[in-house]
Amino acid sequence: MRRACRDPAYIQAASRHSFTPYLCQAEKKRKSVGMKVETHLRMATGDGVNSYASNSRLPMKALLKTGPIRQKAIQELYSSCLLHGTSTLVIADLGCSSGPNALFVVSEVMSTLRAYIGKGTAEDQRHAAVEVQFFLNDLPGNDFNLVFQSLESVATEDMAAAPPCYVAGLPGSYYTRLFPCQSVHLFHSSFSLMFRSKVPDDLSNGTHRNEDNIYIGRSTPPSVVQMFQEQFRKDFKLFLTLRHKELVSGGRMILTFLGRKGEEMLLHGDVDSMFELLSLALNILVKKGRVKKEKLNSFNLPYYAPSISEVKALIKEDLFSIEQIELFESNWDPHDDSDSDVTLDCIRSGQNIANNSIRAVMEPLIIEHFGEAILDELFMEFSSIVAKHLEKLKAKYSVIVVSLKKAIL
Repeated sequence: MRRACRDPAYIQAASRHSFTPYLCQAEKKRKSVGMKVETHLRMATGDGVNSYASNSRLPMKALLKTGPIRQKAIQELYSSCLLHGTSTLVIADLGCSSGPNALFVVSEVMSTLRAYIGKGTAEDQRHAAVEVQFFLNDLPGNDFNLVFQSLESVATEDMAAAPPCYVAGLPGSYYTRLFPCQSVHLFHSSFSLMFRSKVPDDLSNGTHRNEDNIYIGRSTPPSVVQMFQEQFRKDFKLFLTLRHKELVSGGRMILTFLGRKGEEMLLHGDVDSMFELLSLALNILVKKGRVKKEKLNSFNLPYYAPSISEVKALIKEDLFSIEQIELFESNWDPHDDSDSDVTLDCIRSGQNIANNSIRAVMEPLIIEHFGEAILDELFMEFSSIVAKHLEKLKAKYSVIVVSLKKAIL
């Protein structure tokens, strides 16, 4: 990763003095908003072989794909700050996780500004007095220690033409208020907003059952599908309302998340079918007596991957205008960069998907609910099931990116 910030003292001071106070403020709000999800939903921590830090190539591919959208927004927001005499450009990355991707946007923003400011006149450069404040947000269980240990690697490059930058951690759910009113210029979120604030109530309390499934599968009752959809609608509407309050007039949001290619559930490559395959692997362990049937039936993911039409339907024109919305595809195997519709080595790709992608995301939730003893066996079964799935046709995730602009007041 390129080193981005001009003076490491800036970000070191910010990380020391900003992290703990924000944690304390966020804790006060957490009593009634999905405590279990906020406690246990996180990526696999550390930098070991199964950690998210070592297995986040798929989200990085999405970051690279959406770079031009961010760069355009950053340039426009920086120019607006100069025009209106604003001294600080505030950017928040929601669901930042840990590992190399966590600081990618910081590095990209500073590189973009360095190039943008460098194109101006000498007088423009002398008056480029806008500083940049970054907030890295995720749930408290995120490996913030690893994030802040990585800051020095992006802090020492000579950035003579770029403004000073400061980086602070902000633990808390983005389904709560995180910032003062009209204080943020750009919200960014990548590969995070498909996670819900909680499992639908009637599933978590046992009123309805999603037997043999952990998400939406072919045997999922229509009523349960509707529960997942309704939870998405509630969460996404709340998210948009909260961010609208926190954005400055004309502020931007760039959101990238896994979705569905069409309105139909369980298309071959969508994430719905991925979790159905993981459900099949868990059912194999049930038949082997390694997992209790009741344990499987009580496990549901706080998740929903929407279609573009579902996303559009929730964006109110009086709050945001849609600058851009599109869907692109990304191979399930994060190490497969080809455009071919054929998987050359299904066994190898199955292993990559199971152990270098899904395990890094699912491991903490699996351990919390089923225990650690089944992990290796579960993902071995899952790898085999995915390999057979790829023999039919290469599977590709559907990824939605939407760029929004707050209505100018």
